[in-house]
Amino acid sequence: MSQQRLRRSPLRTVIAGTVGSILLFVGSLGVGWLAAVSELRQNPMVIALRFTTPGAIISIILVALGGMLLVREWLRLGQKLNHWGPDTRKWINAAMIAWSLPMMVAIPMFSRDIYSYIGQGRVMQSGLNPYEYGVSYIENFFQLGADQLWSESPPPYGPLFLWMEQGVVAITDAQPDQSVLLFRALCIISVIAMAWMIPKLARMHGINPTRALWLSVANPLFLVNFILAAHNDAIMIALALGGVLAAATWRNWKGGLLGAFLVTMSVAIKPITLVFLPFIGLLWAGKGASWPRKFLIWFLTLAWSVVIMAVMGLVSDFGFGWVSAMSTPGSVFIWYAPVGMLGLLASAVVGLLGGNGGEAMDLVHRIGQLMAVPVILYMMFVGKDQRIIWRLTWSFAAIVIFAPMIQAWYVVWLIPLFAVTGIRSDWQVDVLFFLTAFFMIYAVSDQIDVFPYLDIDLSSGRTIAAVIAIAYGAYLWFLDPATRRLFRGKYRHTLQSTVI
Repeated sequence: MSQQRLRRSPLRTVIAGTVGSILLFVGSLGVGWLAAVSELRQNPMVIALRFTTPGAIISIILVALGGMLLVREWLRLGQKLNHWGPDTRKWINAAMIAWSLPMMVAIPMFSRDIYSYIGQGRVMQSGLNPYEYGVSYIENFFQLGADQLWSESPPPYGPLFLWMEQGVVAITDAQPDQSVLLFRALCIISVIAMAWMIPKLARMHGINPTRALWLSVANPLFLVNFILAAHNDAIMIALALGGVLAAATWRNWKGGLLGAFLVTMSVAIKPITLVFLPFIGLLWAGKGASWPRKFLIWFLTLAWSVVIMAVMGLVSDFGFGWVSAMSTPGSVFIWYAPVGMLGLLASAVVGLLGGNGGEAMDLVHRIGQLMAVPVILYMMFVGKDQRIIWRLTWSFAAIVIFAPMIQAWYVVWLIPLFAVTGIRSDWQVDVLFFLTAFFMIYAVSDQIDVFPYLDIDLSSGRTIAAVIAIAYGAYLWFLDPATRRLFRGKYRHTLQSTVI
C-alpha cells in the first residue's frame, strides 16, 4: 500500500483512534477514580503512575492526548467514509469495537458515580431504604470510592437500577474492582443494544444508518461516558430507545404496550425519561388518529405506566416516593449551562444591590426549568405524524437546555435521537463537533484524581490537562490540514445523510 493510500485508509484512522483509547487506559491507571481499598493499588505499574509525581504528570498528559486523539480520529473517519455506502459499515463497527476495548478494562474516568452505585447497593443489601438512608450509614463507604456528595443524598435512580446495584453487590460482595467490571458489563450490553437499534430508527426517518452510528455510538463522547465512565444512563437510554423502536415499528396496541413498558423500565433507571411517554402514546394512536383517540391513548399509556410503577413500588416497598429522587441533581449548577450562567449573573447583580443572591439564583434556575414545559406541550400537540420522534427529541433536548446543570452525559442522551432523526451537514453537524470537543476538553481537565501527597496538586494537574486539550482542539479547528477543512465549509457534501 502506498503512503498516499495509507493516509486515506480508514484502517489507519481506526488504529490511531485505538492508540488514543489505549492512552486513556494507561492514563487511567494514574489519575482514574480508584477505590481506596482496591487491590490495584498494589500493582507496580499503578504505583509508578499514581503515587509518583512524574507518573501522575505522564498520566495527565496521556489522558489529555488520548481523549483529543479520539476526537480527531472520529472526525477523520467521517471524512474518509464520506459516501456512506454499504462497505462503510464494517469500518464503523471496527472503530466502535477497537476504540471500546481498552476502555472496558480501564479504571473509571470522567465520573466516579459508579462507586456510588456500589454504596447504594450495600444500602439495599443491608435492608435499608436508600431514599431515606445515604451511603454513609454503611461503614467504610468512603473507602469504596463513593463521593462524599452521596453520603446523605438519596439516589436519583429508580427501583430497577437499585435492584441492579443490589445484585452486583451480592455477586461481588462489594469488592470495588469486580463491581466496576459488572456495572460496566451492563453498560456494554446497553451500548450493543443501541448500536443495533439506531440503524433501524435511522432508516425509518430516511437517514443513512451507518452515518447515524458514526455520529452516535462511534462518537468518543458516547464511548467515554457510557463505557469508560460506565454511567447507568447507558441503560436508561437503551431502554428508552427500545420503547421508541417498538412503538414506531408496530404503531398499534402491541407496540404501544411494549413501548410504554420499556420506557417505564427506563424511568425506573432514571425518571427523566418520563417525557418519552406522551410520544409513545402518539405512536400507539396510529397515523391520522383523531384527537379523542389521542387523548384516550395518552390516558391508557399513563395508566399502564402507573400500574407498572405501582407494582415495582409494591415489590420494592418504596411506593412512589422514589420518583421525587429526580430532584436530587437539580440543586446544582454549572457555569457553561445557559440557565446556570444566568443564575450566576442574577446572583451577582442582586448581591451587589444588597439582596439575597442565593434566592435570586434559585429563582432563575426554577424559571429556567419551567421553560421546558411549554416546549414539551407544543411538541405534544403540534407537528406532523411522521415527525413524532423528532418532536420527542426536541422535548427531551428542552429539558437539558433549560437545566442549570448540563453534564457531558446529558448531551450523550440526545445524540442518538438527533442522529436518527437527522443531523444536517451544515451548522448542525458543526454543533455536534463543537460539543464533542468541548466536553472532551472539559472532562480530561476536570475529572481526574491526583493523589494528594505529590509535588503536583489537583489544580496544577487540571491546568496541564486543560492547556494540552485546548491546544489540541485549536489545532484541530484551525491548523490540522485534514480536520480544519470540516470547519471551513469544505466537503460538506461528503457528510450527507442519504439512505443506502
